[in-house]
Amino acid sequence: MINWTDDNNLIVIDDKVEPMLHKWLKDMLAVTEATITFTKVDGTDRVMKCTLEPAKLPPVIIKEDAKPRKETTSTKALRVFDVEIKEWRSFTIKNIKRIELAIS
Repeated sequence: MINWTDDNNLIVIDDKVEPMLHKWLKDMLAVTEATITFTKVDGTDRVMKCTLEPAKLPPVIIKEDAKPRKETTSTKALRVFDVEIKEWRSFTIKNIKRIELAIS
């Protein structure tokens, strides 16, 4: 059994939890929107409403001279679509502070 929380009942995202949280969040975002609060690389906090729901993603436009995007198997970061600014963004899993899901 994995202990997900510290003495204050806050989730600790360590190397064991990180891949599980990455998969869970990716699966959840495929069917709903979420508001993620995280610390950016520059140390500031950001709140982002995002999704991976296919119907809410922009169409894929492939330019003739475009280089193929390298697929990654890393669970360190997650690339998502920010529904408010309509752009792709990513965040580091270990820097997540809060996850709010929209359940309908």
